[in-house]
Amino acid sequence: MPSWVSAGTGIIGAVPASLENPRCAFQPLVNLNTGGVVAVEVLVHPIPDDRPGELDVDLAVLAARACAEHETLLPLHLNLLAETVATCPSGVERLHHALCDLGRRPHEVVIEVGGQLRESDYGELIDELRRLRAAGYKVAWDGGDVSLSLLLAAEVDIVKLDPRTVAGLPGQRGLAFVEAMAHFCRRTRTTLAAAGVHTTAQLKALRDSRIQLVQGDIVAPPARRPTTRISLATEDPDIIAEVPDVAELPIAAGPGVTEFLHPATMLSVEATADEVRSVLVNRPEVTSVVLVDENLCPQWTIDRNRFLLAVTGPYGHALHAKRHASRLADEPMLVATNSTAMDALHLSVSGSERRYDDVVVVDNSLRCMGIVRLSDLFRGLAEMKVEQAAALSPLTRLPGSDAVAREVDRRVVAGQIFAMCWLDVDGFKAVNDTAGFAAGDDLIRLVGRRLADAAAALRSAYVGHVGGDDFLAVVDVDDLVGFARAMLDGHYQVDGRAVTVSLATLVCANGTVPGYREVSRLLAPLKRQAKALTGSSWVLGRPGSDRVDVLRGTVAQPRRSSASAPTGR
Repeated sequence: MPSWVSAGTGIIGAVPASLENPRCAFQPLVNLNTGGVVAVEVLVHPIPDDRPGELDVDLAVLAARACAEHETLLPLHLNLLAETVATCPSGVERLHHALCDLGRRPHEVVIEVGGQLRESDYGELIDELRRLRAAGYKVAWDGGDVSLSLLLAAEVDIVKLDPRTVAGLPGQRGLAFVEAMAHFCRRTRTTLAAAGVHTTAQLKALRDSRIQLVQGDIVAPPARRPTTRISLATEDPDIIAEVPDVAELPIAAGPGVTEFLHPATMLSVEATADEVRSVLVNRPEVTSVVLVDENLCPQWTIDRNRFLLAVTGPYGHALHAKRHASRLADEPMLVATNSTAMDALHLSVSGSERRYDDVVVVDNSLRCMGIVRLSDLFRGLAEMKVEQAAALSPLTRLPGSDAVAREVDRRVVAGQIFAMCWLDVDGFKAVNDTAGFAAGDDLIRLVGRRLADAAAALRSAYVGHVGGDDFLAVVDVDDLVGFARAMLDGHYQVDGRAVTVSLATLVCANGTVPGYREVSRLLAPLKRQAKALTGSSWVLGRPGSDRVDVLRGTVAQPRRSSASAPTGR
């Protein structure tokens, strides 16, 4: 961690005369999944095109000071040139001290880095970005001038699509680029944001590409005061009318909890009830307050409604105002950043007394990263159910290959160990040819029901019907044997004729596969080996290994008569 992180200087510092009367505007960043404001960027005008490092830092200090005058608690986005960060470390240190003097902690600030940079300075920039992140700041690439080599080499938290890129939407080339960047950011666990969104067509294209953060005039134009609340409808405002049944969805399904993240309103664990009351009264959009220790680890959460009822009742102010607010707080409900929305929903509804409380999201060090609200989770999961219903197989009512692909990619990005299974009915064409297509449909429905039952029993399983007699399943390794038994031990019959199935499994450890496409490619030869066996069969392989374990089935014996044709499986 840099040595300059310890404290501020005690003074803000002098401002050059040329910058004493800047014009500042505030533009919010909005989460499309929740419709809520998650941060504010300060735009200082005029900004000279050619500005040395110290002047660039002066502009950032002025932006921070302008935001402090409005006493907003939202995370702050400040802009610095890449050249300033790379070649003027003393200026970056001065900005840090100024932010400390203004009461801004590093985790509340995002440094947006943009502009052109000489290739000879790439190493210095990467080192300085690493120092900023070690100090607790988040870092964003801002603008279209970032080279691909820098994008690959430097670890950042946010990548911002510049207005020129967004202007290409919803054109085919623009969509292709945005989808490629979205895939890159999902794989690298980076947030993708879009700036300069001006039309409804651009907004819809970004929604369809699952871009989480947007900024632009159509959402909220720059204003003289920070905007903390906006009115942004979800894709279908009425979709919340049908609240999803938690028990109907597998726990592994659904979007990540960070897609619904709101900034947490954090106060010290030593805060008094009067300090909390002041925050809640002055900020009606705040639904909870998180009391944190010196390491930003949540210790208590305060629900807005219960707290205000306690302190505004008879003698409430006299009893509580000067005493610790933690006396009126509850233990926080915590989920990790890699949790799904379903994880958070299960946690929230598990306690009847607190089923509508906000859930606190923490990182690996248990530091508070934000909160999620139950209403957003309901809406997001209801939208997911609508999307899934549109893609279900009409025969089995199971999701298709696109849904399974998203689930596989989600587990790959999360670094999970999982097993991918490909189930196939042996001799299905012969069933159709002899018993008729109606009997074939009945057989497919039976297999689909058993898959759905297995997924419901194991909870880690996510199953799909990709067409014909082919089914896919993604399960945790601990549940693999139980899943295989559920599918292979049962008897399948059509018109009194026994039917067998083949199961091919690929066990994927962290880092062994890049995504769904590679998994499907590696499963193909395993499926051929499984179908070469007699009886209901099961083979298992691993990426990067030639070893194949035959767990069910026997090797077919060659026929004595060359005239006899083998029966296809």
